Amino acid sequence: MKQILNNREMHLLVKRLAFQVVEDHPDPANTVFVGIQPRGVHLSDRMIPELNNLYGQMVAYGKLDITFYRDDVRHEIRVPEQTQLDMSLENKEVVIIDDVLYTGRTTRAALDALLDFGRPSKVSLCVLVDRRFNREIPIQPDYTGKVIDTIFSQKVQVCWAENDGTEEVRLLD
Repeated sequence: MKQILNNREMHLLVKRLAFQVVEDHPDPANTVFVGIQPRGVHLSDRMIPELNNLYGQMVAYGKLDITFYRDDVRHEIRVPEQTQLDMSLENKEVVIIDDVLYTGRTTRAALDALLDFGRPSKVSLCVLVDRRFNREIPIQPDYTGKVIDTIFSQKVQVCWAENDGTEEVRLLD
């Protein structure tokens, strides 16, 4: 195991990502932030207070479960999380927030799921970690905290205090 990011570095990246998003999305009235269940929500829950502070108002925020939109076979049975998206996305700019971009399949499933809530005018992707050499689908993030070059046998583990008791990013061989 190798630590890639510590607690302090993760918090700095959350702040930096929030600043970058606000630069590109100056109108919070036309922007909706969507955290991907389950682990992307941990990142989005940390970004939303930063965004609220930068905008000077509460932003539109939802949580999206993509379990039934996945096209890949999972080896474990996964209990779906709750989707909390009580707004239309029609003609809105949507920022999808997830912890790790790996194969791109989670993001593709999120794009499919978003259409159930309307057709956004624009969709951006914000991730804490981009595993750029492992894509199966041509998806790239618009906002990236850290790029980590990995091989398929390695795993990136993002630890959150509420689940893991610590906040860090680890590379496991």
